[in-house]
Amino acid sequence: MRKYSLFLLLFLSLHFSAQIITETQKLESLCRVWGFLKYYHPHVAKGNLNWDKQLFHKIDELENINDKQSLNNFYSEWIGSLGEVPPCKECSVKDNKMYFLKNFDLSWIDNAQIFSNEVSQKLHYIENNRNLEDNHYLGKGGRKIYFRNEKSYGSKFTSKTISLLELFRYWNYVEYFFPYKYETDQNWNYVLTEMISKFLLIDNDENYHLALAELVTKTDDSHAYLSSKEIQLSQYGKRKVPVEYSYTEGKLVITKIKDTRPKNNSPLHTGDVIYDIEGKTIPQMINILGKYVPASNSWGKVSKIKDKLLFSNNDSISLKVERDGQNLEIKTRTYLIRDIIHEKIQAPRKWKFIDEEKKIGYVNMGIIEKEDLDEMYGDLNSAKSIIFDLRNYPKQTIIPLSYLLLPEPSIYYLFTFPDTSYPGKFYSRKNVTGRKNPEYYKGNVIVLVDENTQSQAETTTMMFKQHPKAKIIGSNTSGANGDVIMFKIADLDTRFTGLGAYYPDGRETQRIGIIPDILVKPSIEGFKNGKDEVLEKALEYIKTTD
Repeated sequence: MRKYSLFLLLFLSLHFSAQIITETQKLESLCRVWGFLKYYHPHVAKGNLNWDKQLFHKIDELENINDKQSLNNFYSEWIGSLGEVPPCKECSVKDNKMYFLKNFDLSWIDNAQIFSNEVSQKLHYIENNRNLEDNHYLGKGGRKIYFRNEKSYGSKFTSKTISLLELFRYWNYVEYFFPYKYETDQNWNYVLTEMISKFLLIDNDENYHLALAELVTKTDDSHAYLSSKEIQLSQYGKRKVPVEYSYTEGKLVITKIKDTRPKNNSPLHTGDVIYDIEGKTIPQMINILGKYVPASNSWGKVSKIKDKLLFSNNDSISLKVERDGQNLEIKTRTYLIRDIIHEKIQAPRKWKFIDEEKKIGYVNMGIIEKEDLDEMYGDLNSAKSIIFDLRNYPKQTIIPLSYLLLPEPSIYYLFTFPDTSYPGKFYSRKNVTGRKNPEYYKGNVIVLVDENTQSQAETTTMMFKQHPKAKIIGSNTSGANGDVIMFKIADLDTRFTGLGAYYPDGRETQRIGIIPDILVKPSIEGFKNGKDEVLEKALEYIKTTD
């Protein structure tokens, strides 16, 4: 009995001392440690080491490690080889910054399933004595940051090692510098687990780009994208049905038939409602393509995908349409973009009166410039109402407009900025717009918005909301707010939101959008009849205020 007990004790001792670590667990921990040291360790952050090369070596070395003890010996030796970290007195000095900590998470350091106490203590020591000087891999422009000194390895798939490097780079960019990491549908930690498995299966350029696009999509950020010709060709195509259309109620409403070279009589008609493309409904198409299209919400996803729906690599595609109460199956030709004739459209007026009595002014916020504002206001300030159309992207007019329209300075937004001295932490600042102005505009300020109202347009909407007689009309805005960080991943252009933006009381606008005071969604019948139902609702509202 005693021998049996000793045997069992020896067996359990050997079992726990040689705790098995999976390949995914090894790579997850490597991604975290490599990214943490890149931004926290003073010698690494100064660019004293070839950090990519270190990763390549460590990936190779991990192949021969299979248990927890060996893994921790590996990390302990690696950290020790980077040089002594001097004590940092400034690191413990408290400042007056108002911190935003929803994104900050270094709890992985204390994961006892992976790390020993010794390794956890070494990592915490580096956290508490972190780099406070300029970081070789980060630049700052005002309160914004940008990524720098990252070597490009091209956009072609060449090896699993390089593809893992790109995954690790991007994952750590988001981990430490994306202000809305805490709001993603899928926990960012689980994203790493899932995407490691997918990146290990990559074996060609197309799969590489699709994996990168799926990774970017998991930010759930309408500012984000991945510019890839490979994806454009494989997922959409280079040919297009020569029509213009709008999306509403899960269908496409054709608003114009375009001429082509050579000229061809299209079987489609203006007013046709497309509800099926090659055997799939429009919502099905959006769900299929949405895996590779980042967006803050469902309406943002639709907005980014809808213009791609009538692309194909085939000479023709089959559509099902509703026309005059009948359902028809139509096969229609597709054309290369260069063979579709794009007519020059007369530029719309920047501002105008839209009624005969000059009681209602209208401003197109997508084209009016800062230098136009005084003249515009001189023309329209006698109107009882001014409609500002923000279903577009404005041209940095927010501050001078606030000086004309608002009665006094007002806090209209709270912004969060990444703290490069403590990566992962953000600090907050409230933004004020307007000035003391007894001559402010005293009429109705009507703002038109929809899913195209994004970023600066959303911030501008929040400025308008400070007016005492403001009314927001339309549908929820994009829900992607704050300046962007633009960079490359695998030599492909990409970006994500770089600053957090909130209501003054801290409520989120990201992913939710700005909710209008009067909700109006365009209808199929409205598009078929050429109506602007949002503008019509604004005019109807103005009549009730007379």
